[in-house]
Amino acid sequence: MAEAALDAVRRALRAFPEAARELSVPLAVPYLDEPPTPLCFYRDWVCPNRPCIIRNALQHWPALQKWSLPYLRATVGSTEVSVAVTPDGYADAVRGDRFVMPAERRLPLSCVLDVLEGQAQHPGVLYVQKQCSNLPTELPQLLSDLQPHVPWASEALGKMPDAVNFWLGEAAAVTSLHKDHYENLYCVVSGEKHFLLHPPSDRPFIPYELYTPATYQLTEEGTFKVVDEEAVEKVPWIPLDPLAPDLVRYPSYSQAQALHCTVRAGELLYLPALWFHHVQQSHGCIAVNFWYDMDYDLKYSYFQLLDSLTKAAGLD
Repeated sequence: MAEAALDAVRRALRAFPEAARELSVPLAVPYLDEPPTPLCFYRDWVCPNRPCIIRNALQHWPALQKWSLPYLRATVGSTEVSVAVTPDGYADAVRGDRFVMPAERRLPLSCVLDVLEGQAQHPGVLYVQKQCSNLPTELPQLLSDLQPHVPWASEALGKMPDAVNFWLGEAAAVTSLHKDHYENLYCVVSGEKHFLLHPPSDRPFIPYELYTPATYQLTEEGTFKVVDEEAVEKVPWIPLDPLAPDLVRYPSYSQAQALHCTVRAGELLYLPALWFHHVQQSHGCIAVNFWYDMDYDLKYSYFQLLDSLTKAAGLD
């Protein structure tokens, strides 16, 4: 009796992503040719939890014309910033049986630019990606080149952003598949970003496992070692690389359907809260994103239920 009930739950969970896809998930990420009004943004995109790419939303930012690697060198080259350093470009990712976080170094931005422009070498892969409002805290000199928030989004969401982040890195820097509890407005200023997206409804097909957290340490010889974090709980993370999924180990992922999109200079991606995303970039891509804390409403509760049922049914 109990096994039959569990099988019924598993069948329902496996059927759920396709039903959700047919009802509310676009086949491709839609484009808007201009920013929506606050009402339309909330009604058409935030409430249904649907992504979109918005053109002509940043053209009034001086950054769009000014920000280049030479401009950054001249304006903030001597400023020290937090830089994530990894041996292979993967920060906050599963490596073997560990969830490994990057080594973090404080470097003048000019050192990062030297590496990006091929004038110098540095062990590993560099990525300016510290996500705790690093633009106003580490690079305040650049704030006059853009707006401090996205007005139509702030009005729609009824709040100001919790964080404004600056991103700059090598093409080898990759963000592993994960989700965030933020409404994300991702603005590409120079270059382009490549996103692989899964809606929250794909959760039954996306595996999670528990990993001991660890951190890369960069030795004086320029090599990397992995050092476990002490007395810390295990971290749930997605072990799968969506670009080369191990379908023998994770066969259910073959039923998930990813959306792919490229966000180019001057475009803004609205990435709704709880959407899974994997990110690549062109070499030297410069971007800024605004994180607005999500509303912990019924949508959040439904996702938590889906997550709990997936784990309980052993679909992970």
